[in-house]
Amino acid sequence: MSWSIVVRLIVGGLAVMVIGLVGFVGLIMTSLGGSLFYSVFIGVAAIGLSLLVIARLIPKIPLKGLRIASGLFAAGLLISVAVHEGLQAYENRFAVVKEGQVDLRAYEPFAEGTKAAKLHERSKLSLSGELPRLDGATALYPLYAAFAQAAYPAGTYPAYGGDTLITSSGTATAYERLMDGEADMIFAAAPSEQQLAMAKRKGVELELTPVGREAFVFFVQADNPVKGLKLADIRRIYSGEVTNWQEVGGKNAAIRAFQRPENSGSQTMLQRVMKDYRLMTPPKETVAEAMAGIIEQTADYRNYSIALGFSFLFYATQMVGNGEIRLLEVDGVEPNRDTIASGAYPLAADFYAVMAGTSNPNARALLDWIRSKQGQELVEATGYTRTAEAR
Repeated sequence: MSWSIVVRLIVGGLAVMVIGLVGFVGLIMTSLGGSLFYSVFIGVAAIGLSLLVIARLIPKIPLKGLRIASGLFAAGLLISVAVHEGLQAYENRFAVVKEGQVDLRAYEPFAEGTKAAKLHERSKLSLSGELPRLDGATALYPLYAAFAQAAYPAGTYPAYGGDTLITSSGTATAYERLMDGEADMIFAAAPSEQQLAMAKRKGVELELTPVGREAFVFFVQADNPVKGLKLADIRRIYSGEVTNWQEVGGKNAAIRAFQRPENSGSQTMLQRVMKDYRLMTPPKETVAEAMAGIIEQTADYRNYSIALGFSFLFYATQMVGNGEIRLLEVDGVEPNRDTIASGAYPLAADFYAVMAGTSNPNARALLDWIRSKQGQELVEATGYTRTAEAR
């Protein structure tokens, strides 16, 4: 074997190693939440280039054939990128309403220009010393940020980060953190059956105190002719019995009824709405989860003309505030603060401050103040309805 061939083999081997490393980086990108398409793209490109380098090192393969193979391979990759970007552009035409999409820094307590509601008078509660660690649902962060702004000492309380006193990790994670002693009080909808079972396994007793009321709402694309649904029809749609908009006064088109991740506050509320009806399998979309491969995750609402989605009133209208969706009446009643307070809207429910045996000396004082006149004023100033028990 001549030295030239040895050198070519060494150089080629190094090239293959580098390209293989690039492919591995692609997999790491996927595990860190990067685009699945481009992670796979990098991996495929690395494999293809590796094969081309190896082929180039074998003298018997004609260069013309190698150039043709290279051209076809490159063209295939470029076409796949073009198709992917085209589909993404099409998808991005539709409004998306999903949990966690709002930048909560806009509601940070004490931050300059914060949207967190303020009292018109001095707070009767002024905490010091060990401050309660607060967590909860994304939709409720503006409310408990306002509580903190009124009762906590002025300071920096970033909305994100594991060591911040006031954060929003979402309903499912907030319940877990509460049970694990990582939060003193969370603000959320009532726990799901799975969360109650988890508390029992951990030997934790959940203390739920109503602090406000909110409407559970359903919405469609603004151009959808359906203005409202009967509660019975909602149950029939989400059980899979009704599958076409024509069956509920709309156009002849299939209904795509979106759902949310298990144990999220809105999904738990949907499960309660269903009563004795069995909830159908939701629409799915493929996502990557670390190095474990591909899983299927519940799809968030996307504003297709055939879509039906759900959320809570304040989140859908104030935090997201997308004019391309329209809230539906339920049993002929529009969801608003008046119909929530009067009880006319059938899908209104309390939300809670939840504790689990915290030893924080200030937690009980904070809870009592939240239920007081000042705390309930902040509930309404934020955009929610005060709880009937505290009126």
